[in-house]
Amino acid sequence: MPYNFDEVVDRSQNYAAKFEEAELHYGTNQVIPLWIADMDFRTAPCVVEAIKERADQGIFGYTWRTPRYFESIAAWQQKRNGWLPEINKMAFAPGVVPAMRMVLNMFTQPGDKIIIQQPVYHPFADVVENTGRTLVVSPLKRDEDGYYTMDLEDFEAKARDGAKYFILCNPHNPVGRVWTPEELKAVGGLCVRYGVKILSDEIHSDLMLNGRKHTCMASVSPDIAAVTTTFIAPSKTFNLAGLQSSTIIFDTEGRKDQYVAELKRMDIARNNCFSLVATMAAYEKGEAWLEELQVYLADNMRFIYDFCREHLPELKPNLPEATYLNWIDARGLGLDDEALHRFCVDKAGVAFGKGTDFGAGGSGFLRLNAACPRSTIEKALTQLEKAIRAR
Repeated sequence: MPYNFDEVVDRSQNYAAKFEEAELHYGTNQVIPLWIADMDFRTAPCVVEAIKERADQGIFGYTWRTPRYFESIAAWQQKRNGWLPEINKMAFAPGVVPAMRMVLNMFTQPGDKIIIQQPVYHPFADVVENTGRTLVVSPLKRDEDGYYTMDLEDFEAKARDGAKYFILCNPHNPVGRVWTPEELKAVGGLCVRYGVKILSDEIHSDLMLNGRKHTCMASVSPDIAAVTTTFIAPSKTFNLAGLQSSTIIFDTEGRKDQYVAELKRMDIARNNCFSLVATMAAYEKGEAWLEELQVYLADNMRFIYDFCREHLPELKPNLPEATYLNWIDARGLGLDDEALHRFCVDKAGVAFGKGTDFGAGGSGFLRLNAACPRSTIEKALTQLEKAIRAR
């Protein structure tokens, strides 16, 4: 069944954050919003049907989480990634970032060292610093072709220096790397050697491009699994972020039980009625839709790359291995970060993610959300080209 990812859906009238919050972040909402990481595609029809059927009941009371919920998640992981997580170690979370904050609050102490690999999803730094922990950055290495790898020598030095946790972005946002089993074994082995526990954010793990395969950190070896807590969600895959439904797979059942007890004390342990049915529908019936989406996203990435090569040689976009996020080297424009930001907004009318938000290695870069109709991307890049030629 073909799905129409070229359809332009007007989201400006339904309180979408990418429109409503643009004024807060960019000083105007009169921009093409390519900044926040959600998609402009309608989700899989099976998910819409499940939500409609639930809405038709007309009663939106407390919702019980059926065992089928976690069973569908585990079955999806096994089929897609070759990893069967233990259901007795799985727990609900309203979101990946809130869950990480809870885990750090519960299982570390103020001042404890937490490693992240920048440039990386900026809430990682926020969640460390906002919990009073000590942020330790092990920068990624970037070669002359724009390809990123882990600096294992630097990582080992920082792991050896008393770090308690490592927050891994797998696959990586914003640079788009799909970490290989060998890379994960190497960095995971260092964590095991030096007693560093791993929080593995695998929220983008379904968005593999051009036939690549995701490797779950907890599947690499039993020793690494024993120190790894994994965070997943259907939100990026099926455009369900507004339903707030994520899953944590803990390293031990005891930690899971402690976490669930804290959720209950906070009275946030339940799914809402729509996230429950949407998650099960997505994982049980949404695979065909996802596979068409992956092809469309890969074609969008190639379009961006080719457009810039032909029309915007000052920009060097990557060809990501995963995610729907394109990481663009804009240093060829010769602008400092604030000038680059204002130029894109004021002259080109496009809101990109600011590279500096992602920490070390982000200066001079832009993050483009390519999960939108190709016509939207073409319009944004054409406006950018016009603005650059008018300088």
